[in-house]
Amino acid sequence: MGKPDPPQAPDPIRTASAATGTNVSTAVANAFLNNTNQVTPDGSLDYNATGSYSWTDPTTGSTYNIPRFTATQTLSPQGQAIKGQTDAARYNLAGMANSQSSRLGGLLGHEMDVSGAPAAGDASSITGIPDAQTTFDQGGPIQSQLGPAGDITKTYGPADNFSADRQRVEDALMARMNPQLGIEKSRVEQQLADQGIRYGSQAYNDAMDNYSRQANDARYGAISQAGGEQQRMNQMAAQLAAFQNQAQQQGYEQNLGAGSFANQAQAQKFQQGAAAGTFANAGLAQQVAQAQAGFNASQAARNSYMQEQYAQRNQPINEITALLSGGQVSQPNFVNTPGSQIPTTDVAGLINNNFSQQMQGYQQQSQNYNALMGGILGLGAGALRGGILSDRRAKDDIDRVGTVFAASDEGERKSLPIYQYSYKDDPASTRHVGPMAQDVEKVTPKAVTTIGGTKYIKPRQVMGSILRAG
Repeated sequence: MGKPDPPQAPDPIRTASAATGTNVSTAVANAFLNNTNQVTPDGSLDYNATGSYSWTDPTTGSTYNIPRFTATQTLSPQGQAIKGQTDAARYNLAGMANSQSSRLGGLLGHEMDVSGAPAAGDASSITGIPDAQTTFDQGGPIQSQLGPAGDITKTYGPADNFSADRQRVEDALMARMNPQLGIEKSRVEQQLADQGIRYGSQAYNDAMDNYSRQANDARYGAISQAGGEQQRMNQMAAQLAAFQNQAQQQGYEQNLGAGSFANQAQAQKFQQGAAAGTFANAGLAQQVAQAQAGFNASQAARNSYMQEQYAQRNQPINEITALLSGGQVSQPNFVNTPGSQIPTTDVAGLINNNFSQQMQGYQQQSQNYNALMGGILGLGAGALRGGILSDRRAKDDIDRVGTVFAASDEGERKSLPIYQYSYKDDPASTRHVGPMAQDVEKVTPKAVTTIGGTKYIKPRQVMGSILRAG
């Protein structure tokens, strides 16, 4: 593997000539593809190559013959006959227009007489209108407050809820009842003694229990009657409080009614003022509309008169113009034929891309060569007494990465393999690039030395051999 040579750059003149020739050829082919002859019921359209012209490229000096095309449109026999009739009619109309044009001198030689035109509208008739009414009586202020109607009654009766009154009723009933109960108790005891029932016996106790229950029932009745009296007094107090609150509500509603009436009167007055202002403004608008209508009527009458005058002046001119213009023969309707486009070949781009690819290959080969040479020149690990440790037995993880050519001691050109490897005694396993001492020994034995049974190479002799072979 010697040092590669760079590729030869393309000749720009030859590249330009090739590109121009390709473009011209493509343009000529596209012209023949797109100049499509057409035939319709009304006629035909033919494209024919009618000669060529010579063109010389100012850059390359190359000469090219460029074809010329002629488009010929032919009418059908019927269309050609119609065209002849139309041309004759146009000729006659042009003569009529020529004879009538002499009238224009007298017509255009005098200004238009508008003295008999109606008067234009008078803009002053729609001015002097009074201003619109924008304000009116707002009425009185709205009543937003009411007079006091008295406080609402929230509590009634004494603090103990008529319990003292209930107690008085209960005490009165008990005071009246207790003497009678005592007499009844004495009667029962006497009755039991008369019957021979002794105090403390079972019959005596049963009879007294029955009396006690009756007495308790009478007392409970008095208590219940006192409670009923308390409830009656509470109800009377509640009715009185409700009456007072109804009176307060009535007073509030009366004040509210008076305030609402006052506000309704104020709103009515406001509406009456607004209605009066609206009526006044409507009257002003009607006056403006009437004045505007009169102005528009005057303007319309004058415009109508002026249009009649312009029509009398322009009609002869329009007639002559119509005679001169005549009618046109209907031409055949040719369709837009689909265009075919042959793309131009970028010859210059292809040549330059090929050169770029060759240059990239050259650069890659140079990088590989420089990497191999740098690896060989950078051999430094294991240097000992002028030699570099390169014995295959001292290396590990060996990968072949390329080949260089070296000159043997006899002058022959031989290949020398190059490897990537690391040394077995290197804890970091640093990768190196270079040859094996065993391979170098086969090419140039003088570049290898053995020390202690291990082979070393001499970099100067190895590089000399490679440079001679390159």
